[in-house]
Amino acid sequence: MVSPVFVGREAELGTLSEAFEQARKQAASAVLVGGEAGGGKTRLVSRFAEDAAAAGAHVLLGGCVELSAEGLAYAPFTALLRQLVKEMGAAEVAALLPDGAARDLARLLPEFGEPSGDRETETGRARLFEQFLTLIERLAERRAIVLIIEDIHWADRSSRDLIAFLSRNLRTAPVLMILTYRSDELHRQHPLRPVLAELGRVEGVVRLEVPRLIRGEVADQIAGIIGQTPKYSLVESVFHRSAGIPLFVEALVEHDCDNCGVPESLHDLIIGSVERLPEETQRVLRIAAAGGNRVGHRLLAAVTDLSDVDLESALRPAIAGNVIQVADGRAYVFRHALIREAVHEEMLPGEHNRVHARFAEEIDRDRTLVPPGRAAIEIAHHWYSARDNLWALIAAWEAAGKAANAFAYTEQIQLLERVLSLWDRVPDAATRIGVDHTTVLELASEAALISGETERGLKFVKGALAELDEGAEPERVARLLVRRSQLNSDKGRRNSIEDLRYAERLVPRPTEARVHVLTRLSSVLMFSNETVEGTALTQEALEISRDLGDECLEGELLINLALGQSLAGDLEGAYRTNEQAMEIGRRLGSGRITLRALANSVDALNNLGRSEEAVQRALEGEAIARKIGRYRNSGAFLANNRAEALESIGRWDEAVDAIDHALAMDPIPRIRQHLRRVRGDIAAGRGETDQLERILGEVGTTGREPLSYAQEWMANLRLLLELHLLRGEHAEALRTAEELLPTSGNMHSSKAMLGWRAMARIRAACDAAEASCPDLAAAVLAKAEARADHMTLDGPVSVAYRLAFTGDFDAAAAAWATLGRPPQQATTLTQAAAAAARAGDRDGAATRLREAYPIACSLGARPLVTAIESLARRAGISLVEGASPADASRTTELTPRELEVLRLVALGRSNREIAGELFISAKTVSVHVSNILAKLGTATRGEAAAAAHRLSLLV
Repeated sequence: MVSPVFVGREAELGTLSEAFEQARKQAASAVLVGGEAGGGKTRLVSRFAEDAAAAGAHVLLGGCVELSAEGLAYAPFTALLRQLVKEMGAAEVAALLPDGAARDLARLLPEFGEPSGDRETETGRARLFEQFLTLIERLAERRAIVLIIEDIHWADRSSRDLIAFLSRNLRTAPVLMILTYRSDELHRQHPLRPVLAELGRVEGVVRLEVPRLIRGEVADQIAGIIGQTPKYSLVESVFHRSAGIPLFVEALVEHDCDNCGVPESLHDLIIGSVERLPEETQRVLRIAAAGGNRVGHRLLAAVTDLSDVDLESALRPAIAGNVIQVADGRAYVFRHALIREAVHEEMLPGEHNRVHARFAEEIDRDRTLVPPGRAAIEIAHHWYSARDNLWALIAAWEAAGKAANAFAYTEQIQLLERVLSLWDRVPDAATRIGVDHTTVLELASEAALISGETERGLKFVKGALAELDEGAEPERVARLLVRRSQLNSDKGRRNSIEDLRYAERLVPRPTEARVHVLTRLSSVLMFSNETVEGTALTQEALEISRDLGDECLEGELLINLALGQSLAGDLEGAYRTNEQAMEIGRRLGSGRITLRALANSVDALNNLGRSEEAVQRALEGEAIARKIGRYRNSGAFLANNRAEALESIGRWDEAVDAIDHALAMDPIPRIRQHLRRVRGDIAAGRGETDQLERILGEVGTTGREPLSYAQEWMANLRLLLELHLLRGEHAEALRTAEELLPTSGNMHSSKAMLGWRAMARIRAACDAAEASCPDLAAAVLAKAEARADHMTLDGPVSVAYRLAFTGDFDAAAAAWATLGRPPQQATTLTQAAAAAARAGDRDGAATRLREAYPIACSLGARPLVTAIESLARRAGISLVEGASPADASRTTELTPRELEVLRLVALGRSNREIAGELFISAKTVSVHVSNILAKLGTATRGEAAAAAHRLSLLV
């Protein structure tokens, strides 16, 4: 099962493209492409060959064949000749050679008649080599040649010599030779090694190693295979088991790798090299395989009961055969995880149990036999694999505690699940580990909440609640209800507040348990814009926590208090309160408090117009989240806030990268929706209507019912309004604007980037609909003005949005320029230009449009660019005061390819996107862009795009 999508390898394609460009300039070159078996060498070279053929090159293909120790003589060159005969006919091929020379080729292909009388002597061989050199040079006179020879690690001696001959003697012909080989099969005595060394010294020869795919590229490959976005668990499983080797990815996906051993389709490929080793070596390898992909020399010696000398002697053939490798720290590493799995599967049942038990005993006896911090989990693994239930339970419980201390929450869940699965097999399990079954479920649910495993967490909570009596243990039940509320909220489910109300009634006394419940309840109320009740409950909880002397709870509650301040529009107060909470978190070493406060500070900074600072603070927080194992939850939320700040200041490509990276970490559903909303804002700005529609479907605007949380509800409706505006559906946009202006409830916020941003877009919708729906537009605007009278202002962002809402577009544009927010600046300049044009001030309109136009072009804001150009045409305005004489000559300096690149630059495409659309490398695109900027006399992509429109280069 092969992915139809070509994944990664952009840098490698760029290297091949550069080598080809060198060859086309009458300087022959060669690229030695190395990589592991199944590493994607053929796919890479095939993709490049397609591009080269499309560019006019003559692509010749040959491959070596494995036949025991030596390959089939001249196999790649025979294949090459066969291709030429099929394309041109034997007579035409012979005509390219001196008279009678074709008889030398007849030794390889009968179509060339009777072979010459020479056998494989040095004279005959030298002549054959010369004929091939002449043939390729003559072919290259017609068009550039790309000569591809695959699997040269299997090449016979003659083929290797001919390859070396051609590499040395093809000097000026436009020929690129691409030679692929398996670098993992080149043992010390491999005959290709000296050839590669010789070729490496030849001028114009480049060595290229094809790396394994990274996690994101494996995800893309799986998506191409299955035709949809893969689950995070599938990506993780396939990535770790395949180690990024494309062939293994395909086989594992085809075989449904979640619950399988080594796929049969790979077994022969993997195990063949092992079965050729001595029996004692195979026995030791089986033991080593039980120890994992990497096992230390001392540990392996202890488990095998071999002396150092005997162990080294047993392993030497495996090292020479590249089955295992010697790593730093006197350890042995299997070359690939699937090799280890295949060897491990060869163990007999009794052998399997005995060996794993030996590993557990030896590590427990001397924990320095494994890397620091790994002993507990190694022991747990081996006792479980040895099927010793008692010791597996005890070891898993100990390892779970170690994992929690190391912030390895995913590992902790797995180990606690093992404890739960073994519980009924050990009669006195509670006595053995010192806690009851319910405690294990509670710990597992907490770890699941932290690591974003919502479904598993809900199952743990359900199990724990079923074992408890709320009359006997109300506080314990209340805490579990809070956790269930959090998990349901993370899952995107509504009405989680009922659990919190019930939990609050279970703990009426001023205890730590009540503070715990009120902390969560007040937070949910704040998000629902019920800030009065939420603030009151927060203040009550703060008093209790201070009486108890619990700074950790105090920090959590300060964040809640700041949240209410933020939604009410008191951004400065929110920032100060968050910073106070963050200081508590850092002092206590609480990652949760630190990250939560930091995320809210980032949001406050962006709402206050300090977006650059917000970006830097977010990056700081993301680094902390990675370090302590909270990226899928806290880290992804910080990435979302960073993306919001980047979107605000027009760094849209960076925002999209941040969003894609965070989404690739499979965050909880609620954070995923936050990320998709920010992507929706960028889609609206770029005019990506289909993308915006998909996002709206995903975040749930189809039902049109208010969500529990005010900010989700407002953001969704604002994006829906943008979609209607993009489609020119003015009446629908106005009806959506009305929904954003409820006459009852507390869903509307005064927060700058929430409520005031929505008000500015409502004004834009009313202006756009003024001609087609004048009465409805006037009514909606009046309703919005009434709502605005009750909103508060805090900070320059809310002031700028307020200016845009009231129609003071020039003042708004100046404010946005001061804040460094080009999208809003260009938008309000265009609105100001439209107002000036309606008032008959053509010069004023022209000045504003000329300022807005290059900003819009540089952003790739296609709807805004179109609006500016349309207004300029209707008003009879030139978007520049006049083109210089030099401008006219520049139109003829651009090559057709540069014009294609310029067209895509003007559409806001990144270098990577342009490369994909034009089937060239990103590096080549960068060269084209540099040339375009120089020829047009511009300094930025935005200026180049504006010049392209001005000079009518994109017609």
